[in-house]
Amino acid sequence: MAHPHLPTTEAAVTAIREIAVDFGLSVSVTDDIGADQTSRRTSAALFTTLDPDGSLPHEAFVELSGVPAVSVRLFPEDDAKITVDDVEFHDVPRDSVPAFLRSVHGGQAYTKGRFFPPGQWLVVPLPGGETYKELILSLTLTPWLTRSARRA
Repeated sequence: MAHPHLPTTEAAVTAIREIAVDFGLSVSVTDDIGADQTSRRTSAALFTTLDPDGSLPHEAFVELSGVPAVSVRLFPEDDAKITVDDVEFHDVPRDSVPAFLRSVHGGQAYTKGRFFPPGQWLVVPLPGGETYKELILSLTLTPWLTRSARRA
């Protein structure tokens, strides 16, 4: 299944709001607009709004209510950092964010433990065979992560 193309941060925020409605979640959005406001442009001069190419960078931080705790930081560079119960997924393509959130809230995401190498992983499968996997760094699992465990 092809991912919908989300050409802007605002389009991604709109897609996240639609997913929240589908799952009965509330959404909180904080927008950072301008080169001096976005997190990856810390070298921009104060009150500098445009990038050198003349574009206006837009970054958004989105928090979804409910369990698990989910937040999404959308970057102007077409990627995102998604945090699920304190497990951080860096460099998720912006176009993959809706499918990622549907997988988490739709019950497809799961945790998986291994003896060697030791560790617990949060696995988020997306349609089309794409899968995201991150090591759970916390020593204690949240109730949601514990409920999502699958035996290897």
